[in-house]
Amino acid sequence: MPTHEPDRRETGPSLERILGLIDPGMLDVVVAPRGTGVPVTDVVLHDPGEEREDDGARAAAGLILLAVGVEAASPEALDVLRAADRAGAAAVVMRPGARGPRAELVEAAGRGRTALLTRRPEQGWTEVLGRLRTALVHSDPAGTTGVAGLRPGDLSGLANTVAALVGGAITIEDPQSRVLAYSRLDHEPDPMRRLTILGQEVPRWRVDELRASGFFRTLWSTEDVVRLPADDRYAERLAIAVRHGSEVLGSIWAAADGRPLAEDAAAALRTAARAAVPHLSHHQTWGLAAARAREGAVHALLRGDVRSAREAGVTADRPYAVVVAEAYDGRGEEAYDGQGTSDGRGAGAPEGRGAGRAGRRVLDVLALQAAAYRPGCVTARSGRRLYVLVPAGDGEAGPARTLLASVHSVPRDVVLAGAGPVAAGPAGLPASREAAELVVRVLRERAARLPTGEVRSAVAAYDEVVPEATVLRLLDRVEPLWGSLAGPVHAMVEHDRVHGSAYGDSVTAYLDASCDTGTAARRLNVHPNTLRYRLRRARELFGVDPADPAVRLLAEIGLRLAARRSDRPGSP
Repeated sequence: MPTHEPDRRETGPSLERILGLIDPGMLDVVVAPRGTGVPVTDVVLHDPGEEREDDGARAAAGLILLAVGVEAASPEALDVLRAADRAGAAAVVMRPGARGPRAELVEAAGRGRTALLTRRPEQGWTEVLGRLRTALVHSDPAGTTGVAGLRPGDLSGLANTVAALVGGAITIEDPQSRVLAYSRLDHEPDPMRRLTILGQEVPRWRVDELRASGFFRTLWSTEDVVRLPADDRYAERLAIAVRHGSEVLGSIWAAADGRPLAEDAAAALRTAARAAVPHLSHHQTWGLAAARAREGAVHALLRGDVRSAREAGVTADRPYAVVVAEAYDGRGEEAYDGQGTSDGRGAGAPEGRGAGRAGRRVLDVLALQAAAYRPGCVTARSGRRLYVLVPAGDGEAGPARTLLASVHSVPRDVVLAGAGPVAAGPAGLPASREAAELVVRVLRERAARLPTGEVRSAVAAYDEVVPEATVLRLLDRVEPLWGSLAGPVHAMVEHDRVHGSAYGDSVTAYLDASCDTGTAARRLNVHPNTLRYRLRRARELFGVDPADPAVRLLAEIGLRLAARRSDRPGSP
């Protein structure tokens, strides 16, 4: 029997707890001679070729060793197990191989003190290492001090919680100074915070400035809070690095938010840095992959698959409203070159063209703002659109207006946002999504009637645009039938298409002005007599007489459908 006795210095979560926090089936326990209650201190890659006899029996005490390149059926597996046992390892993990562990290996493990585990063939070592390390930091009670109750990876919730403790505005950044989350905006941010949030990263010139001053060198080399004094440009800031062992996972920044920071702000940041370790580790290891899976679940839920609610992060018995935000780069007609998912194809359908770089940036900002706006907000991207599921709690347009407020300071960006009615549960979300998309279509049609320079961001709730939205629904149903018919309006529209005339525009302006010639002429920027001439010719050439109620109704329908077709990509 090995002579190794338990070391009282071995403290940490149990192997059982670590295995319970990773995906079921990732690892199989072959033999655990001391049971799975043994403490675990860390998870490391084990290279048998680097073993040294003078390392001492305590070199691997409490560790989970990942024996990369070692197969449990190979001859060297026994040597690796014995060396791990001598060093006091909690467990050693190997590849099982096609035949599984050798009987000799299993017997040796049973006589020792180190648990023998095998990795499932479909799991990669990188993923296993990341999951085990994240499970290790999640199981550390000290890591949740002051912020209990947050789900793993909830960086926005962490930022809001820390903001309350510090009494200022919080930004959580990765080591490259990219914004991962920020606290809700209770006060007007100073210029640097605004630039950082809108750009989703600290401006490069500011990073260069802090690097040249030695600030980052100090921040990354100390475990304490570093102070950046206020100057005539920006408010005071406190920053602290978030570490897991020797690895820097990111940093937390606190800025005075319209009032001085709390006296114990530095102490609160130290607590926050410990609490942030499992959340940043979770984000780094599998948060991004989980986010992509969650986005897919949100799209499935918005299409009617209520089974996706849990994976999407939606509480089954909680009411939600769907907000749809559509972003453009604000450069005129190019911004309105497609129907997106607004033509009845549903959430997640391909769009005419994806959002440009500016549009993508605005959507990213909106997604961050949604996360900071209210706990429980769920977001998903699709091309130039952002879908936000907002837990109900105020009026329909409230969430959309709050989200839109964060991009008003970027004049070249255009955002059209619509809020659907509140749904009592997941089954009602597709209807709320469809209504929100209709609101965006209404806003887009309004924008299309404006001169390019006058297009501005806009937001509305469904109950504010019901008449226009109902007309769009009717036109969607009528459009397939309209194409199979013929008549005066069809003839006029075809003549305009072939010859480049503007009879349809004249009739449209006249009808939109409630048949007031003077108002319609001003909108067309022509003399009233010119408009009267065009209307007379439309009546003579095609039989389109706005005085006839039936013809007037057909003209309203046909000209709206013609305008819709001309706005689509690829239209002649």
